[in-house]
Amino acid sequence: MASESCASAPEDSVRTVSPCGRGDRPVAAAPGASPVRSVVASPRPLKGKGGREAAKRRLQLPGAPAEGPADAAEEPLVPVPEEGEAQPLPPVCASPMRGLWRDEKVALYCDQVLQGCKAEDADEAMSKYLSEKLKLKDKWLGVWKTNPELFFVKYEEASIPFVGILVEVTCKPRQSSSSCFKVTISVAEPFSSNIANIPRDLVEEILEEVEHSVPLLEVYPVEGQDSEIRDIALALEVVRFFYDFLWRDWDDEESCENYTALIEERINLWCDIQDGTIPGPIAQRFKKTLEKYKHKRVELIEYQSNIKEDPSAAEAVECWKKYYEIVMLCGLLKMWEDLRLRVHGPFFPRILRRRKGKRDFGKTITHIVAKVMTTDMVKDLSADTLLQQHDDLDLALDSCYSGDTVVIFPGEYQAVNLSLLTDDITIKGVGKREEIMITSEPSHDSFVVSKADNVKLMHLSLIQQGTVDGIVVVESGHMTLENCILKCEGTGVCVLTGAALTITDSEITGAQGAGVELYPGSIAILERNEIHHCNNLRTTDSSKSTLGGVNMKVLPAPKLKMTNNHIYNNNGYGVSILQPTEQFFIVAEEALNKGAASGDKKEDNLLSKVMQNLNLEMNNNKIEANLKGDIRIVTS
Repeated sequence: MASESCASAPEDSVRTVSPCGRGDRPVAAAPGASPVRSVVASPRPLKGKGGREAAKRRLQLPGAPAEGPADAAEEPLVPVPEEGEAQPLPPVCASPMRGLWRDEKVALYCDQVLQGCKAEDADEAMSKYLSEKLKLKDKWLGVWKTNPELFFVKYEEASIPFVGILVEVTCKPRQSSSSCFKVTISVAEPFSSNIANIPRDLVEEILEEVEHSVPLLEVYPVEGQDSEIRDIALALEVVRFFYDFLWRDWDDEESCENYTALIEERINLWCDIQDGTIPGPIAQRFKKTLEKYKHKRVELIEYQSNIKEDPSAAEAVECWKKYYEIVMLCGLLKMWEDLRLRVHGPFFPRILRRRKGKRDFGKTITHIVAKVMTTDMVKDLSADTLLQQHDDLDLALDSCYSGDTVVIFPGEYQAVNLSLLTDDITIKGVGKREEIMITSEPSHDSFVVSKADNVKLMHLSLIQQGTVDGIVVVESGHMTLENCILKCEGTGVCVLTGAALTITDSEITGAQGAGVELYPGSIAILERNEIHHCNNLRTTDSSKSTLGGVNMKVLPAPKLKMTNNHIYNNNGYGVSILQPTEQFFIVAEEALNKGAASGDKKEDNLLSKVMQNLNLEMNNNKIEANLKGDIRIVTS
């Protein structure tokens, strides 16, 4: 094994790493991918009879990269006769997996398939489950979906996500404990593919090369067959879903006392992503981290396999470096799974920068941010004000000490240092707030993050682009937002445990989640704000998504004072209160609903009791036209 050459690395650090967890697990093509009815590629030359003729056809669409020298590209393309074209593929059996309820998925995997097994026995359990279903029918029709690289020298991945061929499947008896069954396939009649002009000779040649044996998980049964085939199709989806979404590469490398409980957590995480409980951008970050982890594992394997002899010192160091990168990603993914990523993500600090504090000479500086500074810009400042001019907001923030003020003139700015606010500063715009636009850096997770004791943002527009954390995250200390516009693209304003926030005369819109998210034990004052069009989630079940204008997480309860706010046109509730159990409050949700049925006066009395329990003070707020309703207590 290549990893054995890394003599300096511990056995458990490198030897256990393998691409995608198991080399014998195929990556199945997405069953929902749209069919492609022509080739944007160069097919592989055939070895046998007719191979040279098929290679000469060089099937390509205009714009696809040509193979060979320039003069060869000028030769006329020989079109495939229409009578030689493959028929369109028949529809495959629809997957019922995505339609199963959360509890049904948990029961299926934990009770029926895994049955309390350990992680190291999961392969055996999946294999046993699948083999029982395959006994129902030994021959059936299916679509073989495989990697285009098997057929084409060059192709455009976006145009050809897979090559699909209609085949007749013959299931053999179970060969091993691995879940990667092999099945025998042959081209079925009529010859059908998602690629209209793929040569049948090429398909036959490829099947001969693989001895007509392919991984079962690459084959999708087609509609219109016996009910037993639908059961087989479901079993295949159960196995695919397990390895695509529930299995982790480290599962059989670590001891886990209750593996089925871990699988249940992952099912809940997947369902939370699907139904929108976890906002889209946060879910995307989790998926990207998981993909990065898989990629890094493969990268380490490939690097190890290229070491032919005893590793040099540099190669050993590189092995260690790649290994520890994998370990860090693994740890991050575990933390996300354990915390279930509720709305904001894991509770770990984004800011590692230390506070500067005040300058040694005790003076504060006003930083002017503008391309050119004129006397008119500073006419309202006192004569003894110390000034620095910057044309870059990032440089201005980097130069700040506690007590400084940053004055921004109209324009469009970006500043990575907004996500590293540790000192007590004031950042304010001069002019109309719509004309002072600060946009986020799409490649970064965070936009505005503060752990300062007292930081203020005034008369600004914050425009979130691509970042997935809250548009503003208050980790600790106190932040004030005054007369600002917050155009969210990820989650909204997040106030973490122990932090405080004051928002006045501001507008929050577009969040994929709540406009303001209050974590347990946080404090917020909201006065004269507009919070609208939040919880813009693309959910599979919109009835499960309750977040809207303001969301409070209880235990311990946050403190919230709301006065003269307008909360409207949100896709969830105007104000949602997330409690851990139905018994947490004196007044349960059922009682609140009952009060609503018996009259407004009784409902107001019940709601006031809940608000007293929560340190929730609401006066003269206008909460209207929210999709789910105005105020709701939600049990987690």
